[in-house]
Amino acid sequence: MSIIDRLKPEFWDYTDVAAGPHEHLFDFRRMWKLAAFLTAAVAVIPLILLSALNYHVTQSSIESERLSRTARLVSNTRRTIFYFFEERRSALDFIVKENSFESLNRLGSLEQILKNLKNSFGGFTDLGLIDPLGRQRSYVGPFKLGGKDYSDQNWYREVLKNGVYISDVFLGFRNAPHIVIAVARSHPNGLSYVLRATLDIKKLDDLLSDVEVAGRGDAFIINRHGILQTPSLYHGKVLEKLSLPVPDYALKTQVVEGNDPNGVPLFIGYTYINDTPFILMVVKDKKALMKSWYKTRMKLIAFLGISITLILIVVVGMATYLVNKSYMADQKRIMTLHQVEYTNKMASIGRLAAGVAHEVNNPLAVINEKAGLIQDLVTLKHQFGGDPRLLELVGTILSSVKRAGTITKRLLSFSRNMEISVEPVNIKDLIDEVLSFLTKEAEYRSIRVSLIASEDVPPIESDRGKLQEIFLNLINNAFAAMSDGGNLDIEIKNGEEDKVLVTVADDGCGIAEPDLKRIFEPFFSTKAKKGGTGLGLSLTQNFVREIGGTMTVASKVGKGTNFTITLPLKMETKEGGTNEGVVNRR
Repeated sequence: MSIIDRLKPEFWDYTDVAAGPHEHLFDFRRMWKLAAFLTAAVAVIPLILLSALNYHVTQSSIESERLSRTARLVSNTRRTIFYFFEERRSALDFIVKENSFESLNRLGSLEQILKNLKNSFGGFTDLGLIDPLGRQRSYVGPFKLGGKDYSDQNWYREVLKNGVYISDVFLGFRNAPHIVIAVARSHPNGLSYVLRATLDIKKLDDLLSDVEVAGRGDAFIINRHGILQTPSLYHGKVLEKLSLPVPDYALKTQVVEGNDPNGVPLFIGYTYINDTPFILMVVKDKKALMKSWYKTRMKLIAFLGISITLILIVVVGMATYLVNKSYMADQKRIMTLHQVEYTNKMASIGRLAAGVAHEVNNPLAVINEKAGLIQDLVTLKHQFGGDPRLLELVGTILSSVKRAGTITKRLLSFSRNMEISVEPVNIKDLIDEVLSFLTKEAEYRSIRVSLIASEDVPPIESDRGKLQEIFLNLINNAFAAMSDGGNLDIEIKNGEEDKVLVTVADDGCGIAEPDLKRIFEPFFSTKAKKGGTGLGLSLTQNFVREIGGTMTVASKVGKGTNFTITLPLKMETKEGGTNEGVVNRR
């Protein structure tokens, strides 16, 4: 005997030849599979869900912590860069406020000021004094820029307008990357002069080089056009175009996730530096930052795999033991009990349907009688004066009782057959009646309902109750598909070959193409998580077919759904006639 034969339980190859149509009830191999599968599912699925939840929460927490660190780093670095420019701007502003144009233009004055600025702040390369006509009257620095005319330069006009100007990094006449800070002071005669200083970007680069960025990170500055203002370790040199997109403007520091051109995931922190054209960016490699978590993750996955394996071994052993015990029980007794249970169940359904219908019909009859009495009193008693409002309300009660009676008659079809009742029906009036039940919901949700009917559409001879349920189901579905403020359009018109066409169109969420082919299947629902049973459209289509009509659907996701119902002018009975031999509701 092989090892497999030793491990095989006694019931594995058993077949009950006397089971007949209930053979599946005694398929112990199937029972074993179901028991093993369901037990394993109950034990393993929660474990997997909890592990997945813990995995997601832990990873999200780690990512959130990395994002927070990046945000703090960007904010701290932003303050450093902002103060760098603010100190130098304030220094120049102080100089022009404390000195007149003549004193600054005095021989050796700018040279002494530049020396003091270099000793106090650093980063200054040269100074220039520009007169109200835009000509550089005095210059001190390593370049020959004395007498240079800036009157046609955009930056010169901007500094005269705003009082201060901080430029992008550019080459200019020096043919070397630099930044210009210029401040203006109003002259007593109404003209202004400008003090212009040049900053070496090396000082700015040194500030960013001191920033410790983890995860193969990189800190650099770009302008609003995505041009690098300081060198980047991985994204280019000064004055090159950044390979990443320029981040959207934000008042505060932002950290987002993105990818580089090669698809590598990144954490991108950025902030717009106030009163400058610069954007500070800190870019980190997400994989490098999450490396420690990825190692821990593999250990957790291995532990989960071992745990699941042990659970499955125990489940298989227990399922084998329990099914083996069932196999040794009295199988004939089990079969008999199942047969009795099945018979009782079917009988109970029939009795329940009939009992509910009869019990509902009794109070409906009382309501109908009392409502008729009220109608007579309102009509005959002079003190009521034949109040049309009361008559309308009583009429609504009577029509509702009539409809409820129709529904209870259909409920009786669970236990016996019943004839279809046919009567002349004005489709527009019937749909108006259905819409009256949904008026409050439409008003509350600001849904616009439009009902358009051609004047030449004749009444049809059909089952009023089924028509009511058809349009009630379709309109309810449309309301469920639409958001507040939606539009529902219902159109009634004549069709071909003595047909009436009714179109119910909404501008709701629509139905996806794969689902559109299955919406008339029983128990298929696109709203299963919202309480849908999947029976509404299936029953509606059956009702349409029962009264001799057809129903088609067209839908686009995000655009809406159109149901088109084709109804015959005369409903054919099962015997083949149009309206002979049927009970007319009068």
